[in-house]
Amino acid sequence: MRSVSSLRVLAALDGADSFSAAADRLGMSQSAVSQHVAALEQQVGLPLVQRGTRPVDVTVAGRVLAGHATAVLARLEAAGLDLEELAGHHHRRLRVGGFPTALATFVPRALALLAIQSPDVTFTVVDDHLQGLVPRLLNRELDVALVFDDSVERRLPGLDDGVELTSLFLDPYRLLVPRSHRLAARKGALSLADLDQETWVGGGSASTWFQIVRGRCRAVGFEPRVGIASDDYLAVQAFVAAGLGIAVVPGLVASRRIAGVEVRMLQDPAPTREVMVACPVDPFRPAAATTMVALLRRVTAGRSSPG
Repeated sequence: MRSVSSLRVLAALDGADSFSAAADRLGMSQSAVSQHVAALEQQVGLPLVQRGTRPVDVTVAGRVLAGHATAVLARLEAAGLDLEELAGHHHRRLRVGGFPTALATFVPRALALLAIQSPDVTFTVVDDHLQGLVPRLLNRELDVALVFDDSVERRLPGLDDGVELTSLFLDPYRLLVPRSHRLAARKGALSLADLDQETWVGGGSASTWFQIVRGRCRAVGFEPRVGIASDDYLAVQAFVAAGLGIAVVPGLVASRRIAGVEVRMLQDPAPTREVMVACPVDPFRPAAATTMVALLRRVTAGRSSPG
């Protein structure tokens, strides 16, 4: 395979508007970009880019190679930074990823403590859903990622492959109903079976958070009738507040309810997710990552502990 520079050029072209735009981004001439691509094509024996299109039309082979190139470049960057830290240089960095409700609740406090405890660390934060976080972690684009999965049955692929998990807390789901709903006046915890005839506001077909709900509903004998699907928790609450259905959402979401929504606890077997912090399995882990894991455990210590 050609040099790292050629792989970097192809990765920049994937999604670029033009050869000239990629050249500007890379700080090289357009002719140099073309030469790198041509050399790669000669080596692999396949066209990687369709010439004369705008935006740049990367072929299937080009997208495959660009995906691998992005992963390789991320690993090389991580290796360079790790070696700098091992050599005692003070360029310390931390790349944190998390799902939206984690970033909106306990992660900011942990990062604030990190800034006080390790002021020489430069950190970046990536907001993504689980389907994006795990590949980023495995590609070494992240040092630490907040993830979750069903507390009973593992559903998210990749969590047990090359990833070290540290449990933080259990997040039991809560029932959201409109203020005028018949169940709003009920006292005490409700059963999932009480909801089998309701219209639901739920997640999309690939939503990890709602797969946990669907699995528990099936376990008690019914399939939730989803009338509106959204992975935006604010939208889910807005639909409930408008009287368009009920929802069963993670406790972190219910703790930030909007006007017009009532929150009720659910009886066991209630859907529950386990919130965890994940790190790549590597011979060397940046000190900042180890510190961040400890701080995340500290700021979540008062929540329901797993096991």
